[in-house]
Amino acid sequence: MRPLRSPFVIWLLSSVFAGYSKLVFRTLRMTEEGREQAEAVWAQGRETGVGAILCFWHSRIPMSPLSWPQDLSRRQDMRALISRSNDGEFIARTVEKLGFPSIRGSSAKKTDLAKNKHGEQAFRDMVKWVKDGGGVAITPDGPRGPAEHMEKGTPSLARVTGAPVIFVGLAAKPCLRLGSWDRTVVPLPFAKAAMVWDGPTGAGRGDDPDQLVENWAQRLSAVTRRAEALVEH
Repeated sequence: MRPLRSPFVIWLLSSVFAGYSKLVFRTLRMTEEGREQAEAVWAQGRETGVGAILCFWHSRIPMSPLSWPQDLSRRQDMRALISRSNDGEFIARTVEKLGFPSIRGSSAKKTDLAKNKHGEQAFRDMVKWVKDGGGVAITPDGPRGPAEHMEKGTPSLARVTGAPVIFVGLAAKPCLRLGSWDRTVVPLPFAKAAMVWDGPTGAGRGDDPDQLVENWAQRLSAVTRRAEALVEH
């Protein structure tokens, strides 16, 4: 997206979209399932000092702040993993205006050593943050897709940190579907919305990474389809 190469355009669009999001979030008619599971993880984290990992698909980023209570007494301090791309800069600025700072970095092609260093540094930053008791939100199919295809980074983070993993599905109707690779969902004012939780789960050092990826992707897609079903009825 060429307009997102301009710092001024990024600042302007992120301000507009953050303002739009705050307005929409106040008007959504929300249905929730399983939130008590996430609340229990956050309550345990406050007692034990152990962080948590929150997963949702990349297409649900515009709705994702709904899954993080603003009140820190109800959850760990949250950070969002966001890529260092131009699109990622726009997302990071927007999410920060909604109250959630980011950890910048993503996976990259093996031929792009600079970006690989960013990804490795982001992973180290997330490990430290979670071990210090913070929560981190991840889109395991971002930033390039394919949509709803999970990479091994999320299970790897769970194995290294020992943190619990929570999956959340988000949906809204009516909504805009952008022409991006993941068909990003942007809710409209006064839409029906749903948020469905699954977890917590975890990853042991002896677990098969490929099996974890397959199982976790299925669970994350399942809660997403459940949220979509809720807004249809």
